[in-house]
Amino acid sequence: MPVDKSRPSQEQPWENGWAPDTSRAPGTRRLWLAGGLAVATVLACVTAIALNDRPVDEKSAAGRPQTLSDDETAGGLISFATPSGSGSPTPTGKHRAASASPSASPSPSASSSPRPQGSSSPGVSAAPSAHAPGKPSSPPASSDERSVQAVNYPDRYWHVSGSLVKLDAPRGSESREDSTFRVVSGLSDGSCISFATHDGRYLRHRNFVLRAEYNDGSSLFRQDATFCPGYSGERGAVLLHSVNYPNYALRHKDFGLRLDPWGYNTTNRADFSFRLVGPLG
Repeated sequence: MPVDKSRPSQEQPWENGWAPDTSRAPGTRRLWLAGGLAVATVLACVTAIALNDRPVDEKSAAGRPQTLSDDETAGGLISFATPSGSGSPTPTGKHRAASASPSASPSPSASSSPRPQGSSSPGVSAAPSAHAPGKPSSPPASSDERSVQAVNYPDRYWHVSGSLVKLDAPRGSESREDSTFRVVSGLSDGSCISFATHDGRYLRHRNFVLRAEYNDGSSLFRQDATFCPGYSGERGAVLLHSVNYPNYALRHKDFGLRLDPWGYNTTNRADFSFRLVGPLG
């Protein structure tokens, strides 16, 4: 007859002689799993530390693409053209534009200020052949002399007084000579213009004030003496932008000539408009 090995009642263990099995510690399987997980974590940390301790060059060498030699890449790279010598180098010293004004205005239309035929002066407006001071006119082909008239003060012209340029009414012959300029190709940019006086000086801005000074041969002087004609909004008139301060333009203020910011929110816009007319001298 088989022995009944069913678990005896636990209500009175001291009476039937039953006791729990103490040969195996409780939770042994869970301890083994926890131990294995701890060992795996330690190994992963050691591996990560060892990889991080490798030199940067060794770590990046595997993912760095191979660089081809100059011989291997010859003819396969896109080359960029070298800037032309007529470009405008960055000015040095204290001159540097900080204005965030909109980009320079478009050039005047051909109908409003065409370049006179036979003249070497860009940006000079064409006009009737008959010359009268204060009226836009076209000088003979061999002449490139001009006077500069204010749009909102048509009886006043640029006038060299000492070393400064002012907006004055013409007086005697000497005054008229100082109000007449030879318009030449820009010293810094051939597509723009420069103004030369009868005594060999050039009009240039310095400390944002227009002056007549002798050319010292520097790149800064050439840029300061170069102005690019633009559309002013006034019939037959131009806006003269500085080549090294493209968001600045010449204007008259208190009958003196200077550079000021030019943009969509500029007030007194007529002060920035000038007409290049026949010579007064």
